[in-house]
Amino acid sequence: MESIRKWEQGEVVPMDLLLLADPSEQKVKEYYQKGEMYIAEINNHVVGVYVRIQINEITTELINIAVSEDWQGKGIGKRLVEHSLHTARQAGYKRIEVGTGNSSLDQLALYQKLGFRMEHIIKDYFAEYNQPIIENGIVCRDMVRLAQEL
Repeated sequence: MESIRKWEQGEVVPMDLLLLADPSEQKVKEYYQKGEMYIAEINNHVVGVYVRIQINEITTELINIAVSEDWQGKGIGKRLVEHSLHTARQAGYKRIEVGTGNSSLDQLALYQKLGFRMEHIIKDYFAEYNQPIIENGIVCRDMVRLAQEL
């Protein structure tokens, strides 16, 4: 079975996974360096990752979560989100936020199943990306923001 552990400085950054959730390498590099990154491993092979950053003293954001395409649909994403909720509570946060694309239907369902509630939409958030993102036959234009009280 897999384990989830904190990524340590000096380890290889699982950039291929991080880019699955956010195609902007520049943005990914900015936030993974200022946040906490956790990796899911199966047989010492990295299959999932998430990054959580501090917004303020009571709020944290799950800013990137990704599972290797070969391992999707096996519950790893759910376990990563649950782990992020647990580590956020342990760190003393009272609230966790997450943002995802309007076209990310599976992610929207997962977050809501795990207790997140939709709060607002940032229109045209993904317009600044160099190439269009298309998921589930839908152009990803807007960011849906969700949150959960811990």
